[in-house]
Amino acid sequence: MKTEALKKRLDKNRPMTTVTIRIPEDVIEDLKRLAPLLGFSGYQPLIRAYIGQGLRADLERLEGDTVSALIASLKRRGVSDEVIHEALSEVVHQ
Repeated sequence: MKTEALKKRLDKNRPMTTVTIRIPEDVIEDLKRLAPLLGFSGYQPLIRAYIGQGLRADLERLEGDTVSALIASLKRRGVSDEVIHEALSEVVHQ
């Protein structure tokens, strides 16, 4: 992933759109129960996180992008989005 595209992905104020998806009720109940245990404010942010994880994994696999792989590795090691964003900003603005 190019640096500019990555910066856009990390922008917390990027535009959002509404999507309607049918999900079984029991899955929604599980998501609602799990979300606070994983530190999410609700089940919708958890769904977005799951989608993002899958998307990043597929993009990494399909694009072979080293930066995406590094970011995924840092996240697996507990580095927050904020710290990653700050580090990327520092590198881009040098």
